[in-house]
Amino acid sequence: MRQETIEKVLAFRDQRDWRQYHNPKDLAISLSLEAAELLEVFQWSGGDVECRKKLPEMREELADVLMYAILLSDRLGFDLDEIILEKLRRNEEKYPVEKSRGRKEKYTEL
Repeated sequence: MRQETIEKVLAFRDQRDWRQYHNPKDLAISLSLEAAELLEVFQWSGGDVECRKKLPEMREELADVLMYAILLSDRLGFDLDEIILEKLRRNEEKYPVEKSRGRKEKYTEL
């Protein structure tokens, strides 16, 4: 994600003086609620696992999830690139290509 995008999300918050309400607990709850709204797009879709007709709704809900992730990472003092790259490194150790390619099992089952 571009730094400019992150800065715009934070500026939106700051222009409205909302940082005072953004404690880790409430941001984590909000992030989870928005993720649930994204999941709701797929509810009752039966065999239609992609729900292509609902892409606009998915787009909007995913944006909400990402914005709350930005706000939470800012509040906690986390650098998004750093924490994502760190997690990728750990996942590479758990899921080496030679064991996990084309497989969906959890790393403990590989």
